[in-house]
Amino acid sequence: MKKMLVIAALAICSFANAQKGTVLVGGNIGYTSETTDFNVGERKTNEFSFSPKVGYQFHENWTVGGEFTVASSKDDQGVNEYKTNTSKFGAFVRYTMPLSQTFSVFADLGAGFQNRTEKDYVGNNYSKAKADGMYIGVVPALFINMQKGFGLNFSIGGLSYDTLSYDNNGPDVNRFNFNFGQTFNIGISKNF
Repeated sequence: MKKMLVIAALAICSFANAQKGTVLVGGNIGYTSETTDFNVGERKTNEFSFSPKVGYQFHENWTVGGEFTVASSKDDQGVNEYKTNTSKFGAFVRYTMPLSQTFSVFADLGAGFQNRTEKDYVGNNYSKAKADGMYIGVVPALFINMQKGFGLNFSIGGLSYDTLSYDNNGPDVNRFNFNFGQTFNIGISKNF
């Protein structure tokens, strides 16, 4: 039994050491579509997001890098239509704990700046609002190594806080999200 534990520990350490000094490239793509039928009409909502990341694994368990997100949503309520474009740019630090050569768990701590543009269409007329702010969040996840550092990332939510301050004396928004078990994300990543 002791020999098995020593072999398992060496396998885990050799896997972790093989990743040190590598570049991590990864990200997520998301799409959501929802249609709601009412007695007087229909409401359609579509959302798309793209979130790439690039980092450098400077230690067996630690990676630091940059992240970027572009998201767009459209909410069509017949006469009224709402469009939102959001972009985020920041940095992240990741702590990874290998469980075996196939599975690892990690947590990403990301923080940065964000901006948002909202357009509210009523017929041919529209109003526009812009906002800037910051974000910070922690997301735990599972990594499945498919082949030579290429794999899938799975997460089920996280913890985040963000702010938005709208132009032209608009509102200041502060949001705290605790959404463990409420979302499910799949992404890919590759260590080079």
